[in-house]
Amino acid sequence: MHPNIWHPFTIQKGAAEPLKVVSGKGLWLELESGHKIADCISSWWVNIHGHAHPDIVDAIHEQARTLEHVLFANYTHDPAEKVAEVLAEKLPGNLNRVFYSDNGSTAVEVALKMAVQYWQNKGEKKSRFIAFNGSYHGDTFGAMSAGSRSVFSDVFRDMLFNVDFVDFPETWEGDDEMGEKEDRAIEAIEQLLVENQDEYAAIIIEPLVQGAGGMRICSEEFLQKLHWVNRQFDTLLIFDEVMTGFGRTGSWFASERAQVKPDIICLAKGLTGGFLPLSVTVCADEVYQAFYSDDPVKTLWHGHSYTANPLGCAAAVASLKLLEKTSERFQSMEQKHRICLKPFSEMKSVEKIRVKGTIAAFDIKNEEKSGYLNSVAKIIKEKCIDKNLLLRPLGNTLYLMPPYCITDDELSWVYSQVEELVSELE
Repeated sequence: MHPNIWHPFTIQKGAAEPLKVVSGKGLWLELESGHKIADCISSWWVNIHGHAHPDIVDAIHEQARTLEHVLFANYTHDPAEKVAEVLAEKLPGNLNRVFYSDNGSTAVEVALKMAVQYWQNKGEKKSRFIAFNGSYHGDTFGAMSAGSRSVFSDVFRDMLFNVDFVDFPETWEGDDEMGEKEDRAIEAIEQLLVENQDEYAAIIIEPLVQGAGGMRICSEEFLQKLHWVNRQFDTLLIFDEVMTGFGRTGSWFASERAQVKPDIICLAKGLTGGFLPLSVTVCADEVYQAFYSDDPVKTLWHGHSYTANPLGCAAAVASLKLLEKTSERFQSMEQKHRICLKPFSEMKSVEKIRVKGTIAAFDIKNEEKSGYLNSVAKIIKEKCIDKNLLLRPLGNTLYLMPPYCITDDELSWVYSQVEELVSELE
């Protein structure tokens, strides 16, 4: 381990020596040893077009020669305006007001603050939230509060504000109880809203796929039911699409696939194609209007030094153009995943196979409790390098989330290597 670096999400003592990456191109990463590995998870889900895409490289280079940064309070610039225009066009409903920040957790923080202050600006005090068991919204304090209590947040449990959690109706291939789980979740939400009338600022959910919670998938119909409930009880609906945005679910956004119009949406990760940190929180016009006032008290007093950084925005403009040109790639990947997953349905150690757009996952059965600390993750991370794969299981959940540039032959090869790896675990 390097004597000066503290790696994230890593148990420090006894950790394996990190592998030094010297370059990346498309699906592939080259290690210092010369070994090449396929990045099967788009490096924490951000490199949606693969590594070092020349269009984004050129956009950043050109922008750096013109304007590298400027404060975004009382100033603006073309890249930020272009990103906002494209997002307003692509997002459902009247999600038209784009607030910039720099990472997914912060985008969620902004959404939570927007929701509470929205009601306060309207003369109502609503400060409670409903969220889902298994959720993960980031590692800042508000985001941790809105996320399910876990190993990520247990140390800080007493410092988090209270949130009411309901079960997430996760489903998988061959699940015949999906409808019942959805009904129970909706009933639980309705009961909370009835018992605590006029107290809830918002419901927050990772739509269609809970990411760090284990790639747990719900149906489009559940999101439609949830949307109906939030409208009936006059509370806001926040979609945390930090991971699911920009093609990951087979549509530009999970909200588009589900045909649901949230009041606030959080976007990050794939926004710049994995090149630079950038995030946005986008709200509906009605939400924005509650802040449109000359009264300082009604201002959203939030911002960051690198808000709407021109380099990040230039990368985002290039990435959004690529998504438009190559949309068939993320739209067609779900069917390819399903074909490649067929052999896994016969494997005795595999259960709960699920697919949503470009995301495929299944659980590996062993004698340990399922979850993030299941030791099979460490075994897979050690074995996958010999298979020329970059994988980072979520406990006993093994998932693939490749960049959209992956070819059919590369995808088939990746699955053949994963099949070998899983077979060795049985």
